Amino acid sequence: MSCGEPHEKDCSEVLDHLYEYLDREMPAGECADFQVHLDECSPCLEKYGLEQAVKKLVKRCCGHDDVPSDLRSKVMGRIELIRAGETVPDVSVLEQAKKEQAQRAREDAAESAAAEGTGPADATGSTDARTGAARAE
Repeated sequence: MSCGEPHEKDCSEVLDHLYEYLDREMPAGECADFQVHLDECSPCLEKYGLEQAVKKLVKRCCGHDDVPSDLRSKVMGRIELIRAGETVPDVSVLEQAKKEQAQRAREDAAESAAAEGTGPADATGSTDARTGAARAE
């Protein structure tokens, strides 16, 4: 790709290193030259904007699940037990963390429902507006 205009840095060279610039992995001196090219070249600037938008979308949509705050200490504790030659309980740390995360999610959902004035619903989805309890129908 080339805009046809003469630049200090060729468009193909800029596009070859676009992700280094986006990911801030490019040396500072090269960043300045790169920015000059983007300021002068609208096709490269457009490509940069598109790639920047894709990167933001991927970050937003493909983010990670929050790790339980105590997971590191549990893992390190198990490592110390193993190093000391002690027997380690059969339940995997990951399984336990998943159970705790699911429990927290249920608690958060219950708190949200209570704050909104709704409660657990029955199979029909109806609740008693006064108590938040499921109605018997």
